[in-house]
Amino acid sequence: MRNSLFLFLILIALASCKKDSDSTDTSTVAGSTTGTEAATLNCSGTVVEKIVCASSSFINSLSTSQQNTTVLTYNSTNAIKWSNLPCGSQCRVGIQLSTLTTAQLSYAKAVVKAAMGTITGTGYDQAMQILAADDVLGTKQSGYSSGTYFISFLGTPSATGTWQLQFGGHHLAVNLTFKAGAVVGASPFFIGVEPKTWTAGSTTYAPLKNNQATMAAMLASLSSTQLVSAKLSSTFSDVVLGPGSDGKFPSTKLGLKVSTLSTDQKALVLSAIKPWIQNVDDATAASLLATYTTELDNTYISFSGNATLANNADYVRIDGPSVWIEFVCQSGVVYQNEIHYHSIYRDHTRDYGGSFSF
Repeated sequence: MRNSLFLFLILIALASCKKDSDSTDTSTVAGSTTGTEAATLNCSGTVVEKIVCASSSFINSLSTSQQNTTVLTYNSTNAIKWSNLPCGSQCRVGIQLSTLTTAQLSYAKAVVKAAMGTITGTGYDQAMQILAADDVLGTKQSGYSSGTYFISFLGTPSATGTWQLQFGGHHLAVNLTFKAGAVVGASPFFIGVEPKTWTAGSTTYAPLKNNQATMAAMLASLSSTQLVSAKLSSTFSDVVLGPGSDGKFPSTKLGLKVSTLSTDQKALVLSAIKPWIQNVDDATAASLLATYTTELDNTYISFSGNATLANNADYVRIDGPSVWIEFVCQSGVVYQNEIHYHSIYRDHTRDYGGSFSF
């Protein structure tokens, strides 16, 4: 308690030293977890062995009742119970971060850090910024907080068995599936953010800036004729394959086939894919990118609205033999004069590690 109070006082002091009209003090948000760092653990071995080690450390820090809430059966009912909405435990399984002690929370974050990529702006770094965005929302409207995120294990973490790590809350859903010591699924992966950018102290945060920029750069490279081919007739208010839409990939691919693009344009398509698949450890991300590269010529890109991806209902999609990515701009919910982003990454064959039929 003394350490928590000391940290709280430090955060207030730092915030009062430097504030401007754009800065936001998230330390006042009830249940905020942004002041707790991931624990440093002495884990060794392969990537999955390190994730299992971190997971075991977290699980062992929990009481029996907490473990029963956190470690659940690996089945489709639990696997697909995730959402991008601020709907708490009604639409998720697992244990809520705000119910953890500081030590338990640091162990939970160590699990997520070990499982997600290390590249700045993606993976764990992006996930923590999305949580921080909910603390920003919490200063404007009750019900939002980084503490209202959940973590769960479907099946017991093991370097030999099959199990799934779930981590998420409002605007975030991480679903990583492990089998026989390897990551066999890094999707579905939902990311979103509101506000899309904010400043705290001397730091400006924009968790999905690179996602938007790489998609916009891909579309900006298209000629007027190519843009006509890529333009969809439908208007999109949200992603098509969000929560509850497992296995509902369209039977026909729409838009512009990547095989018709120049070498430079193809490189921009790969650059647009990268930020989404870096939600997992670096080696698995590289493997996925290699697969999507071999499938690139049979991949399609399409968009709706404006190709700048700067206005409400602007939408872009990448649909390949395996990869599926959507990105859409929406009007703000709390920041109603701004837009905010929703996005989903799926894989036609690797969602949930390919364990379930939908």
